Amino acid sequence: MDLGLAGKRALVTGSSSGLGEAIAKFLGAEGVDLVVHGRDVARTEAVAKAIQAAGGNADIALGDLSTDEGADAVARAATAGGDVDILVNNAGFYRHVSWVDALPAEWNDAYNINVVSGVRMIQRLVPAMRERGYGRVVTIGGGLALQPMNTHPQYNATLAARHNLAVSLARDLSGTGVTSNVVSPGAILVDAVQDLVTEIGPARGWGETWEEIQPNAVDALIPNDRKRFGRPNEIAAAVAYLCSADADYVSGATVRVDGGLIRGAF
Repeated sequence: MDLGLAGKRALVTGSSSGLGEAIAKFLGAEGVDLVVHGRDVARTEAVAKAIQAAGGNADIALGDLSTDEGADAVARAATAGGDVDILVNNAGFYRHVSWVDALPAEWNDAYNINVVSGVRMIQRLVPAMRERGYGRVVTIGGGLALQPMNTHPQYNATLAARHNLAVSLARDLSGTGVTSNVVSPGAILVDAVQDLVTEIGPARGWGETWEEIQPNAVDALIPNDRKRFGRPNEIAAAVAYLCSADADYVSGATVRVDGGLIRGAF
């Protein structure tokens, strides 16, 4: 696939593992010059080296986006090798807690890391995109923004905020040549998801092995038309499309890649 992205420069936050890693590698295969971001030096460098080994270009940016100082450091590193054309706000986290355990401090922490961190990078990188008249901002959201679960309420709410800010940004960028959109994954089978499902599966009667647990977990947690978990590259492909010229007429949109988990026409 050639999406015409060769030579563009992209920062993918939280790309030292998981979904962010898959997005970075996919964009790298499209000829995008990557800035791999993480907090762990070894993991971040490993992803960059994998992109380079596959024939791509990759630098690294280390820093904690939950602080202004960390965001400054990441922005400096990201722009040291050239202007950033693409910002993928992927970094985030959640703790699987109940309403009882989700105390105000937990909400504050989740909102800072999942929402304000993305705002920090937008404010540091998008003004230059606006001046150049070109750029792409892709925010990774999720179906829980629209159909929240009864657990981890602080995480559900931050996803809704991510969707909302991306659309607000799109309105602000009207006519500038910079777009802002959302990719909304379903349950994607990254290592952390498989580890969690494997851990809770036996107690919930889903089986003992992954082969037994997986179909039961899908039916119980994420009933969808495809009858499976999503794959990281399926999300990465949607991100790459939104970064391409073919998506130039797409603004403030949510691209759901969830197998039909969210059951609504709109």
